[in-house]
Amino acid sequence: MVAPLVGVLDLQGDVREHVAALAEVGCETTLVKRTSDLDGLCGLVLPGGESTTLSMLLESTGLFEAVAARICDVDRPLPLLGTCAGLVLVARQVLDGRPDQRTFGVLDAVVRRNGYGRQEQSFEADIVLGSGEGPPLPTVFIRAPLVVSVADTVDVLATLDGAPVLVRQGPVLASSFHPELTADRRVHRLFADMCWSDRPGGVNGH
Repeated sequence: MVAPLVGVLDLQGDVREHVAALAEVGCETTLVKRTSDLDGLCGLVLPGGESTTLSMLLESTGLFEAVAARICDVDRPLPLLGTCAGLVLVARQVLDGRPDQRTFGVLDAVVRRNGYGRQEQSFEADIVLGSGEGPPLPTVFIRAPLVVSVADTVDVLATLDGAPVLVRQGPVLASSFHPELTADRRVHRLFADMCWSDRPGGVNGH
């Protein structure tokens, strides 16, 4: 069985770390730098970095509209994993962002940029994933966005001090933390399962 092809946006952030993590959970990967790199993808990762810079780079490369078309496709939206700045890029509303900052708006959530503090406030934490049947999930927060609120349409998969830090809404999975910076692959495995099921002939394939 051919593995799903997952793209990693290669404009800024922990690109190599995401590629390595995806390979560990059985995905083929490709770097996305231009619109043609979106062809044939079963999923796309928006890695961490600086959200306003990423937004501007997406605009200047022409990728913003191309990605938006794929992830907002009514018949078959492209599964998306947004981590840290990637979470900001998918949120419906962003607090403390630039007035001209664009997001894809595919996650019904209000997010505050750098809500956990600046670089010097970075930290690690163990959180409970899902119903807590497995071991704690180690996480790394670096200039992390804070999820202020989510709509009823959003599934909260993990929290920290009462705030959602891992959420899913349909084909969109997003985290405040950097799952690629630990050895635990449960977040990437969940995303890989989403990409598998979306493939033609998959569980939810067309």
